[in-house]
Amino acid sequence: MICRAARPSDPWCWSPESAGPERLRGSTLVRVAEDLIVTRTLVVPASDLSERFSRSSGPGGQGVNTADSRVELSFDLARSSSVPEWLRDRMLARLGNRLIDGVLVVTASERRAQLQNRVAARERMARVLRAATAAPPPVRRPTKPTRGSKERRIAEKKRRGRTKMGRRGAWDRD
Repeated sequence: MICRAARPSDPWCWSPESAGPERLRGSTLVRVAEDLIVTRTLVVPASDLSERFSRSSGPGGQGVNTADSRVELSFDLARSSSVPEWLRDRMLARLGNRLIDGVLVVTASERRAQLQNRVAARERMARVLRAATAAPPPVRRPTKPTRGSKERRIAEKKRRGRTKMGRRGAWDRD
């Protein structure tokens, strides 16, 4: 079992028993073990997520050259059946510049340990998806300025005009 977590059931733990056919020897593509909870109503199933590991360019000294600690977590938003159609349209519109062929990819390489980067990538993915699913802001209905605000604006303009008029003076030309 590969796990540094407090509980073996944590999502960043991997054991030979939990590995399915997605875990290939010598390959870096791995299916995620646990669902990603984005909101109370949106849960991305583990079957829709995939992780790729590669060598990180961050801290770690010589260990960086041997350990695949960088994590790329990807989610195929365009083809996912777990997201309702109306919500998928909103998410595709908001994440349009971040998607590559309908796939959202999030990377994490700021930690030395792969397990910590896996957790960071999952949190980052949830945060991005949560922002994309947020309800649009209410439409502002334009209103007329109130009588009091018009009067205050005019009074301020008159005050500024008097200040500037006071600066005009008869210049002494001797």
